Amino acid sequence: MAGHSKFKNIMYRKGAQDKKRSKMFSKFSREITVAAKMGGPEMDSNPRLRLAVATARAQSMPKDNIERAIAKASGGDADNYDEMRYEGYGPGGIGVIVETLTDNRNRTASDVRTIFSKAGGNLGESGSVGFMFDRVGEITFAADVADADTMFEAALEAGADEVESDEDGHAIYTESGDLHSVVSALSDALGKEPDGAKLIFKPKEPMVLDKDAAEKLMRLIDNLEDNDDVQTVFGNYDIPADVMEALAEA
Repeated sequence: MAGHSKFKNIMYRKGAQDKKRSKMFSKFSREITVAAKMGGPEMDSNPRLRLAVATARAQSMPKDNIERAIAKASGGDADNYDEMRYEGYGPGGIGVIVETLTDNRNRTASDVRTIFSKAGGNLGESGSVGFMFDRVGEITFAADVADADTMFEAALEAGADEVESDEDGHAIYTESGDLHSVVSALSDALGKEPDGAKLIFKPKEPMVLDKDAAEKLMRLIDNLEDNDDVQTVFGNYDIPADVMEALAEA
């Protein structure tokens, strides 16, 4: 992505996320509970749970919250959540994929459709924008974990396909089925756990946005992420570093 706007995006988004920390923790708890319910409470034998917990820890989620979420999976009061994916077009024709965990499909579909509509976009059919993305694993490390050359060599040795590094951090991409093994190998090689590790939808040909279009899109993403059922949002956009910095200062 031009200007490594991925990391500038993270910096911009962090301010909003800090204000919604309790909501963010709630989403992490839901993912941890679902992962533990599907694959069992032992992280050594449950890669999805291990990654969910690692992501929560990287965002400073309290240990007690994590343990309660895991314990909830084996309790009789654990809610049943369905994993639903929605695809649509945002402002300017940007392709957007929304992943949710919901206990009420009708409510979530209605909410997501309304959010798209109010933002000047529209919700599409399944597959309507999915062809614009590749399903890959993404692993992120802080910049001070290793220099670019060391990270590149370690990532390739671990089985990764691509590495992006700059002063803000490192992003490592893998085949979707290799994510867990690459995380394990990299963590051992570097002696550090990643800041994040998850399956993502990586845009094949991102659309470069100016400030006006980026501001509208960020508003859509904010509103989607503010919904309790929405876990992650992906878009095929590229926001140059100078535009992201202007948005952060606005």
